[in-house]
Order: sequence, then C-alpha cells, then structure tokens
Amino acid sequence: MTRRDQMIKWLVYTLGLLPVWVLDAYILNRFPLRGVSPTLLPLAVVAAAVLEGAFAGAAFGLGVGLLWALGYPGMGGSAVLLLVLVGLISGSVTQYMLTQSFFGCLICSVGALAAQEAARLLWALFIQLAPLTVLLEVALYEFLWTLAWTPLVYLIFRLVFRKVGLNRLA
Repeated sequence: MTRRDQMIKWLVYTLGLLPVWVLDAYILNRFPLRGVSPTLLPLAVVAAAVLEGAFAGAAFGLGVGLLWALGYPGMGGSAVLLLVLVGLISGSVTQYMLTQSFFGCLICSVGALAAQEAARLLWALFIQLAPLTVLLEVALYEFLWTLAWTPLVYLIFRLVFRKVGLNRLA
C-alpha cells in the first residue's frame, strides 16, 4: 500500500470511530443502566486490532487513547497507555492464537474490559471511594453493559475493514 492508501485507510477507520464516539460521549451516557454508562472506545480499539493486527491496533489505540484522555474529564495519560496495550495485545492474540473474527473480538473485549474494570476498582479502593461490595457491583454492571455493545462496534469496524482493510486499496 502506498502512503496515500494508508492515509485513506486510517481516515476511513477514524470515520468508523465517529459513530462509536458519538454513542459513547453523547447518547449512552444519557441512559445509564443501574447508574453506569458503557465505555465503547476500548471496544473500538479491540475491533480494529482484531481486524488489522497488533501494530495497527497499537497505533489505533494510541489515537483513540489520546481522544479518550483529552475529551473525557478525569481521564489521564493512563488511558493512552491502556488503549495502546489493548490494541497491541488484542491484535497479537487474534493473529497468533485466536481467529480474526467476532469470536476473537469478543474474547479480547472481555479481557480488555476486565483489565479496565480491575484498574478502576484498584484505584477506587486505593482512594477509598466506596466499600468493595459497591465497587464490585458497579464494575460488574459497567462490564456487562459495555460488553453488550460489542456486536455493534465489531459490525461497524468489520464494514470498514471490508472496504479498506489490509491490501484492499492496492
């Protein structure tokens, strides 16, 4: 692929991220389920990494992590590092151990969301935000509510991949 083809490809992936981001930032937070809203940006990184591989997943994770850190209050630089690792690990696991399919995306999404919730839980325990039982309940609902959006996010990125994935533009 030429440099121009690569730029077009990642521009289209960014356009695929747009509806996920709008859902995450502007729509779903208005309809919390049991007090929690889903976080769809990690799912977008997982979907792109599953379809494009480890290096591309890490690069996409860097971009989405910057969006997450700069566009959401309370998110720090750890969001960037988290999503780079999510992209790298998800891409590697599906390239070498699982299939690059919805099943692989679902498995990687479970792992990414579990890591995210564990990090949030540990931080909340460290700052003594609430009792452990309350934190576990919130983490479980957020995990399940976010995981329920995996098919839609995967579908969006699968459609993008069919148009511009791998060497489609060459």
